[in-house]
Amino acid sequence: MSGQTSPSNPTITDPYQHIQIIPNPDGTITRDPNRYPNSSPSPDPKDPTPVLSKDIIINQSEKTWVRIFLPRQTIVDSSSTSKLPLIVYFHGGGFINCSASSTVFHDFCSSMVLDLHVAVVSVDYRLAPEHRLPAAYDDAMEVLQWIKTTQEDWLREYVDYTRCFLMGSSAGANAAYHAGLCVSQEADNLVPLKIKGLILHHPFIGGVQRTGSEVKLVNEPHLPLCVNDLMWNLALPLGVDRDHEYCNPMVDGGSKLWKNVRLLGWKVMVTGCDGDPMMDRQMEFVDMLVTKDVRVVGHFSTGGYHVVELKEPSKAKALHALLKDFMVDAPAA
Repeated sequence: MSGQTSPSNPTITDPYQHIQIIPNPDGTITRDPNRYPNSSPSPDPKDPTPVLSKDIIINQSEKTWVRIFLPRQTIVDSSSTSKLPLIVYFHGGGFINCSASSTVFHDFCSSMVLDLHVAVVSVDYRLAPEHRLPAAYDDAMEVLQWIKTTQEDWLREYVDYTRCFLMGSSAGANAAYHAGLCVSQEADNLVPLKIKGLILHHPFIGGVQRTGSEVKLVNEPHLPLCVNDLMWNLALPLGVDRDHEYCNPMVDGGSKLWKNVRLLGWKVMVTGCDGDPMMDRQMEFVDMLVTKDVRVVGHFSTGGYHVVELKEPSKAKALHALLKDFMVDAPAA
């Protein structure tokens, strides 16, 4: 997919208009309520849907919550004794858009539950610019502590707490690895929850210096460079640039906390494609983890676009096949 300007791929000059947000004088933004449709949960086992889901409030004052997904068959089949691996999932949206109820992420989590036979806890974290980073990372950590202590029956009865993976798409992948780095400092404090690996689906990362893929795909319609820059401008703490550690994982040689990830034996998967402007940086990220002796595997496909698997079922199936192998191969408890 070329980033050169063409009649079907024109120059994008107004990133606010492109993603349908309006900046307000007080620093907040007004989002188009119709841009990202939402789906309601389906918690009733009598509902014939193959995947059940329900919402649980995590922090009333911060308005954070999670949506839990389980295979319906797991609940209705009382003879089943095997428990499910857990994926703690963080949605995308550049840290400024979407939620755990956004249909695109609801459907993606449901498909993972069916294809991988897992439970999913999808995190609804606070959005920027109203809540700039590290708010989303703080919310991620609060959810992990909640999972550790909750008596929620869908988790206690059906989930294997020793097989947990942190996963996210785009900005959610960024949140997943930052949460993972934080957890790596206090992994014992999460027992009985044990993290086995990080799954970073098209991670949203950046930097001040432009990469070759960013230059080539400057007007890529799914994530043009000016939109990418705007999202970081709205998400990062005030007064910092894209070489801040929240955005650029390679700054200063990368976080020293990756040593903890290596010592814990966690495995890391990074996926991307050459239609994503961030691919060069994602590949550099993988190379950096290799130098730190982290057990990392990178999968970069030809064609597509940023988080293509969210919109194309055949691509999602291919990703699920990779995830199935990755989760089986993760270190034993």
